[in-house]
Amino acid sequence: MNNILVLPMVVPLLTGFVLFFLRPSVKAQKLVASLSLLSLTAISVRLLLKVRDEGILRLDFGGWKPPFGILFVGDSFAALLVLTTSVVSGLILFYAFAATERRHENMFFYPFSFFLVAGVNGSFLTGDLFNLFVCFEVMLLASYVLVTLGGGRAQLAESVKYVAINVVASWFFLVALAFLYGTVGTLNMAHISVRVAEAGQGPLLSAIAVIFLIVFALKAGLLLYFWLPGSYSVPPAPVAALFGALLTKVGVYAMFRVFTLIFYHDAAITHGLIGAMAVLTLAGGSLGAIAYKDIRVIASYNVVIAVGFMLLGLAVFNEAAFQGSVYYLIHDMVIKALLFLAVGSMVVLTGESRIDRMSGLIRNYPVLGWLFFITMLSLAGIPPFSGFIGKVYTGLGAVEGGNYWLLLAGFLSSLFVLYSLLRIFMNCFWGETIITPEEQRPLNKKKLIPLSLLGALTLALGIGTQAIAPFVADAAHVLAHPELYIDAVLGEVPPGE
Repeated sequence: MNNILVLPMVVPLLTGFVLFFLRPSVKAQKLVASLSLLSLTAISVRLLLKVRDEGILRLDFGGWKPPFGILFVGDSFAALLVLTTSVVSGLILFYAFAATERRHENMFFYPFSFFLVAGVNGSFLTGDLFNLFVCFEVMLLASYVLVTLGGGRAQLAESVKYVAINVVASWFFLVALAFLYGTVGTLNMAHISVRVAEAGQGPLLSAIAVIFLIVFALKAGLLLYFWLPGSYSVPPAPVAALFGALLTKVGVYAMFRVFTLIFYHDAAITHGLIGAMAVLTLAGGSLGAIAYKDIRVIASYNVVIAVGFMLLGLAVFNEAAFQGSVYYLIHDMVIKALLFLAVGSMVVLTGESRIDRMSGLIRNYPVLGWLFFITMLSLAGIPPFSGFIGKVYTGLGAVEGGNYWLLLAGFLSSLFVLYSLLRIFMNCFWGETIITPEEQRPLNKKKLIPLSLLGALTLALGIGTQAIAPFVADAAHVLAHPELYIDAVLGEVPPGE
């Protein structure tokens, strides 16, 4: 039985409900949350190893065989992202144990954080598009609560924008599902792929593909990212870290799954459009990252740049580029959590968020300073940190496919990332300190532990790339050969493959 497939969604979902009833005791909430996070990580490791040993897994709910029933599907791509989500969300929440104010803890911060994780994991594992929509909504409903947590004026203003944009995107998602179901008569992703291959991706299906592209672009922040910098820069540090590490990655994952499994027959339109959008996203994110002086906004624009870079691999559309994107997805989930937690710590310690109002912090907080330096190197793709290998494989894929303009855009963006974060490091950590010994606020060691573990993880992923290489290679192979996924789900291969 493959019941383990449902556990990465069920465990955080049930934990969230239990935590509702533990509101009077924050200690009990933290204990239950810790046990749940450890269990979730163990389950995710077991799932990844099971996929390695047995191949692509399928779980049919209620005994209904595909394409008629609801199902979860686990391949290496989904299992890797579920494991990364479990580890990263666990470290963020351990940071939150020391950083979250009591009033926020009493406003159901922990339950909704677990609901968000449940929605993210469900999105990675579902095998049909309607359930993808449902899992998106679980994730988004939790994020609507978290983004308003605290209730400051700027926060509420950005929250209204965030909710409005996502409601519109969800409506477009439903419209796209309705058109697709009316055209092919199914919402099982593997079955849709078979039907599209049989009928051919004509103008109608290409138009539906563009609607899906708009939906996922809004969710991921691909070109349509105008809502993202403000929404990600105003919440408390743990919430911003959850958003930066996880939310946009679900949109990126959905684009990879849909445009490698279903809408890949007319690549000149769909993947050409994705490539152009990725380049424009890189350009806009790069300009935003160097234009602002608020370190939280700079961090948010670095999320935009990463989305553009990851989707270069989808535009290039070969196995080497897919490997680069999978590596970079995993890397970015880890490093964005570290970036937002480090930036949030700087704001809390100084009471400032602008780079021209901070100086010499490395004298007061040396560990935090060097952790930020590691973050900068990793995001810029400098070896031996985790960002390097993803950029190398994406570059190799671009050269192999002759997409030199995408290669140039991707690596120019790395220079902008390096410059934007070097501005923060040189202005905020170097120079004469602005904090006297009397004014210095202590940096809780309970905050430093998860920060240090994230820093160690980005180094470990860079040095120990060989440990996850077989899983990443298998994930890229399945993305490049959709018949493998279809055969695991339906037991048949689409015509012409």
